[in-house]
Amino acid sequence: MKTTNEPLAQFLRPKTLDEFIGQRHLTAPNKILYNALKSNKIQSYLFWGPPGTGKTTLANIIANTTNSKIIMLNSIAANTKILKEIFETAENDLKNNNIKTILFIDEIHRFNKTQQDLFLPYIEHGIIYLISATTENPSFEINSQLLSRMKVLRLYPLTINDLKQIIKNALTRCSEWNCKLTQVKYTDEIIDIIASIVNGDARQALNILETTFINMLAQNNFELTKEIVKESAQTVFMNYDKTGEEHYNIISALHKSMRGSDINAAIYWCARMLEGGEDPLYICRRLIRMATEDIGVADTNALTVALNAYQTYTILGSPEGELAILEAVIYLTAAPKSNSVYTAYNSVKEFIAKDGYRPVPLHICNAPTKLMKDLGYSKNYKYPFNYKYNYVGEKYFPDEISEQEFYKPSNFGFEKEIKKRIEFWQNLKTNNSDQKQ
Repeated sequence: MKTTNEPLAQFLRPKTLDEFIGQRHLTAPNKILYNALKSNKIQSYLFWGPPGTGKTTLANIIANTTNSKIIMLNSIAANTKILKEIFETAENDLKNNNIKTILFIDEIHRFNKTQQDLFLPYIEHGIIYLISATTENPSFEINSQLLSRMKVLRLYPLTINDLKQIIKNALTRCSEWNCKLTQVKYTDEIIDIIASIVNGDARQALNILETTFINMLAQNNFELTKEIVKESAQTVFMNYDKTGEEHYNIISALHKSMRGSDINAAIYWCARMLEGGEDPLYICRRLIRMATEDIGVADTNALTVALNAYQTYTILGSPEGELAILEAVIYLTAAPKSNSVYTAYNSVKEFIAKDGYRPVPLHICNAPTKLMKDLGYSKNYKYPFNYKYNYVGEKYFPDEISEQEFYKPSNFGFEKEIKKRIEFWQNLKTNNSDQKQ
């Protein structure tokens, strides 16, 4: 047996679809990649997914299975001159030797629009098959002309079972990677631990194993223990990008969990953001938004709690300030929900957009000068405190507009009380109960 200098992840990279683990929605029998390779009819593909989910591996498998020439290119190292040379060579290979060229580009979203446009005619005429990978949402980062010529395939974080299978395979074959690793001892618990800390990333799992093997070789100790794994793992890397799609996915998950009154799920997503390095004050600002949009006056204290969380974190900072944020998350999630304020604002905006801007009726205009009083400003205004119940059935809408109902209180929380008050005032108005005190 020999020892290789290849990284463990590269050494164990699957070469056929049968060896590939995960992404069964693409690779299982009668799924899109399985059928493409079986019929030898491939397309240009855009693999979209987080790191360590098999994007590069699948590109290599496609090339190996279809006997195609594959060129691996990183978007950072590529330029227009290099691309044009690749296209020219690919055209000659296809014309003279009937050889298909697969061009694999990692992180294609880093190309600018001009560079992306270069691919269009060569994909269109089948001179190259472009297989690219991106961790970013392609609908934002890839121009529509290029996107329309590619099949977008979504890759997801690997499941715990997928990862356990990959880790076990690595442990079984570790002596092929290094001949001294012939008697590695491990338990299923160790496999479970590694699989649970890598956030669906196979490369990270294999990197932890590689570091573990190096430590074991240095110590001449071939028993895989929790301590050695912990030393090798050092830090669990959260799959969270403060500027990328995952940022918006997780804040959306937090918002929807709170709106859905699931306290434990809300705590989980809040912690995911904080542990992933999100700016705590960004979360506070979102909580303020949620307090007004999803709770409103159903619980008037919700906005106060959210504002207090912002102020508390500003004063305390980390780590104590995070507790105020979590307190606000719990309170807002448990609060009665109402989008009546949100709906009322959208409703009145739509009404104004259609109706236009009407003048304020003179009787409710301000009259700070004699001239304005002489012109009728504030004339005949009825002062509510002169009437019974401190209420008078006055008309406050513009003269040309009939009474409108923009705000419709829900039956939850404090809005139940507001609803009673509205009904009380409406009853007074209907019955013309304008009795003076």
